[in-house]
Amino acid sequence: MSIFGGRKQDEPPAARREQKSSPPSPSAHHLSGFETVLGASTTLYGDLKCRADIRLDGIFEGTLEIDGNVLVGETAKITADIHGKNVSIAGAVRGNVSGKRVQLLRTGRVWGDISASAITTEEGAFIDGKIKMVSHEAGQDYDLSSLPLPDEIEPDQTGLPGAMPQEETSEVG
Repeated sequence: MSIFGGRKQDEPPAARREQKSSPPSPSAHHLSGFETVLGASTTLYGDLKCRADIRLDGIFEGTLEIDGNVLVGETAKITADIHGKNVSIAGAVRGNVSGKRVQLLRTGRVWGDISASAITTEEGAFIDGKIKMVSHEAGQDYDLSSLPLPDEIEPDQTGLPGAMPQEETSEVG
C-alpha cells in the first residue's frame, strides 16, 4: 500500500477484492473524539474560535472561544481565557475559564477565575483564583435576605455540624 492509501500494483486480484469490501477507515475525528487537536509538540499564538470539540496538548497563548467541549491535556501550557461548553483541565492554564461545566482533574492547575454552572475538582487539582457559580438551579429561588450577615452570627449560634460551643468564663476572686 502506498503512503496515500493506494494499493500496490503487484497485489493479486483476490487481495484487491478483499480491500474493496472492507469498510472505510474512520477519520481522525472519530478515533480521537475531537475535531481539532493541538499536539504536544505544537505552539500556537492567537485567537482560536471553533464550533466543535477541541483537545489541547501543546502550548497556546491568546483566546479560546469554543462552542464545543475543551480538553486541556496534561502536557498543555495555556495562557489564555478559555470559554467552552464543557471544559476539562488536566494541564496548566493561566487565564479565566468559563463554561457550562468546568472540571479540574488531579493534574490540573488554574491561575485565574472560574465561572460555571457546575464545577468539579479532583483531589490534587490547584486553583489560584475565584470560583463563581452562575445560573445554578439551587440558587434561583433562595431568599438571601433570610440569612444573617457574617458579623451577626455568634460563634456558638452557627448551627453548623461540629461547631464548638463557647466556654463560659468565670472570674476567680
